[in-house]
Amino acid sequence: MAADLDRAQNFYGDLFGWHFRPSRHGQGRYTIAFTPDGAPTVGMGVPAATGATLPVTWTTYFAADSADEVAWRARERGGTVAVGPLEFGSGRVAWAADPDGAVFGIWEGELTSAWWGERRPGAPVWLELRTRDAFEAALFYGHVFSWDAQGQDRCDVRFEHDRVVLHIDGKAVAGLRGGALEAAPDPNVRPRWHIYFCVEDVDRVASHATTLGGGIISAPSDTPYGRIAALRDPEGGLFSIAATTGAVQSSEPAPCRSHN
Repeated sequence: MAADLDRAQNFYGDLFGWHFRPSRHGQGRYTIAFTPDGAPTVGMGVPAATGATLPVTWTTYFAADSADEVAWRARERGGTVAVGPLEFGSGRVAWAADPDGAVFGIWEGELTSAWWGERRPGAPVWLELRTRDAFEAALFYGHVFSWDAQGQDRCDVRFEHDRVVLHIDGKAVAGLRGGALEAAPDPNVRPRWHIYFCVEDVDRVASHATTLGGGIISAPSDTPYGRIAALRDPEGGLFSIAATTGAVQSSEPAPCRSHN
């Protein structure tokens, strides 16, 4: 969700080499971004004019067979469903928050494997929830999205590198880390989902983000999942980057996707 779609496209297009195609979703302006090799990667939009000021933020969307069923389970486990489920383009969508306030989306509709394919420049590669208690969060999301459902052998949740890690088809796609503070003044340490995009050179891209009007939240550093950095765009939207040569692997087909 952006405040100025043209400004957001200029920033991310220059930073990641994305090109854009307008799309019809909801009542505001909306566009689909494509990686340099032509794969669809994220959605970006601005809300319809309602007078309300919404935060500039990236939102992670999880796929669901039934948005209504998943929304019901989210409420059952103490989460909040703020909007929907409702018709949105070619599918149904809902916006929700877990018990600690981390926002996420629910998507019921067509899935394209290219949304979350091989690790390549400009594509999302890793999702990370920073929350109060990673194990409680894993129980919430595991129940809501049936990670541990009988007969469900695609999903595997395990503890590694000081976080709970979700594996889909044997590949790590998301991590859940504890220690976030609900009243923290810094949004980077409040409970929230973080999106990581692949780049070939983390240090160069982080530096380039500052020349485009963005900023560096956490300087480039090496981790068990590769070299990463946390950045912000010119409107304050938080995102992270990870090296294409890192250890984090993505999964196909998509367990989730992200929209700005």
